[in-house]
Amino acid sequence: MRIAIRHEDLIIEPNGEISGHDAGTNLVKRLLRVFPGSILVGSQPARHPDFEVAPLDQLAADDTLLINMNVIDSVSAWRTLSAQTASPRIMNFVWWDTTRFRDKVEQAELALSCALFPTFANSERTARAIAELVGRLAVKPLAERARISGVNLGIRLERVQSRHEPKVPVVLYPAIYVSARKQPRLFIDVVTKVARKTEIQVEARLTEAHLVSEPAMELSRQRWASVGPLKPSREEYWDALSHTTAFLATAEEESYGLEYIEALLAGAVGVFPDRSWARALLPAKYPFLYTTPGQAEAMLLRAVTDTEACRRELDQSVEGSFDDWLRAHHDDDAFESAVAEHVRRWFGPVG
Repeated sequence: MRIAIRHEDLIIEPNGEISGHDAGTNLVKRLLRVFPGSILVGSQPARHPDFEVAPLDQLAADDTLLINMNVIDSVSAWRTLSAQTASPRIMNFVWWDTTRFRDKVEQAELALSCALFPTFANSERTARAIAELVGRLAVKPLAERARISGVNLGIRLERVQSRHEPKVPVVLYPAIYVSARKQPRLFIDVVTKVARKTEIQVEARLTEAHLVSEPAMELSRQRWASVGPLKPSREEYWDALSHTTAFLATAEEESYGLEYIEALLAGAVGVFPDRSWARALLPAKYPFLYTTPGQAEAMLLRAVTDTEACRRELDQSVEGSFDDWLRAHHDDDAFESAVAEHVRRWFGPVG
């Protein structure tokens, strides 16, 4: 059985390079590491050194498992593949939080898809949210047979670079989008108040479409802020993180929170909203969780003016090394092993 991976926003250059550093693109690259030689679903067939590209209707459906990242479209994909085989193999891969679908029709479509097809999620928390949605919206005979699992994505620990403390504290906007769910207005309000009290440099690295958004333009007008495109390589991305002093998370909801874990492992002090998604990432006694903008401002000010003391508090929160705690709880080896194991369990051996 071969693996085919479908992600609707994937950009493949003529030389076979997969462009972009957004979460979905990075997950495709990780799945290619887990399942080398996989097929990527695209509009035109092509062959590259590490993978093939094939349209969905040209897959050898009798001997292929489709890992579908376009989860809400899995029923349509099944219809296409069923033209070749009576039993198409499809596994949903949920890599975003379920609140992105707010319309009742979309929620019902998502619940039906995850009830019909085995579903793997990018975190245990997202898997629980999917199971709740299926139990609430799918008919009982389907909901009772649903196969849903997930594990935290984790990161490639070997990419973390040595710290280089900046002369002026650097505060990171820890996202590549300024969508409403990320609450960029709250971020701008808080860092503006901190910048009035102490010298900081705020950095935001955004996708091209969001560089021209109103929040990005407003932030770029501040003398203490720098707004630019994503780093062209993972090495440059990690180098920038090694110079980051702190970050302020403001999102209402996250499915996992990869950017935050990467920044924490790079040595930045993270200030988080006291929300369930943040608590799922962090040790129980994590000291920098806020419930009001005023608390966020006070915590961020401490993080950039008394950074070493804040780092000691992080170590105290786990009664040892905060870095060791992160590495133990967010290693991508666990994720990659779990994905491979669930594919074998649900569909059989790959190869």
